[in-house]
Amino acid sequence: MALKLFRSTGYSSLLMPGESRLATHPSRLVFGASLWLALACNVGLWRLAAGTAADVRSALASVLLLAGANGVFLSLFGWRRTIRFATTVALLAGALVACGLWSQQLPIETLWHGPSRSLLPGWASFLRWQVIALILVLAVVPIVWVWNHGLRRMSGPAQLKANLASGVLAAVVFVAGLLAAG
Repeated sequence: MALKLFRSTGYSSLLMPGESRLATHPSRLVFGASLWLALACNVGLWRLAAGTAADVRSALASVLLLAGANGVFLSLFGWRRTIRFATTVALLAGALVACGLWSQQLPIETLWHGPSRSLLPGWASFLRWQVIALILVLAVVPIVWVWNHGLRRMSGPAQLKANLASGVLAAVVFVAGLLAAG
């Protein structure tokens, strides 16, 4: 009879040391989602790249404003059980507003000067393939990545510290965007 020192049950969890190192830190998810929403879902940058933007300064200030606002929002909900839902809501809202601004040809300043009409695209525009493709690229693909990617589990105090640090950094970025929008 051979002596067996270790018994394998075939059960593995995220708490294993090797798997926890491969998982993404929640602050990186907040940073990545905020950057995605500020760059990819920013109609002001689309118009700047197309050469139809009226003002370069407002397009670049919108990057800081969107990144900061989304960073603060996602930092508030940056806990293990809420981060994925909050990221899903932010990505869906960002994609819908970007589609609405693009299809209605509204300026990016409409976001912070108060909407004169609805920011969301009309129901009839959802039948066009361009709007469906935009929503697919801007929202569905990142949402699938967020839900299929592992997040690092952290203790409560460590998670609070990370949320506060990312929230303060995002607030500084937002204030810089306000100053740049001037």
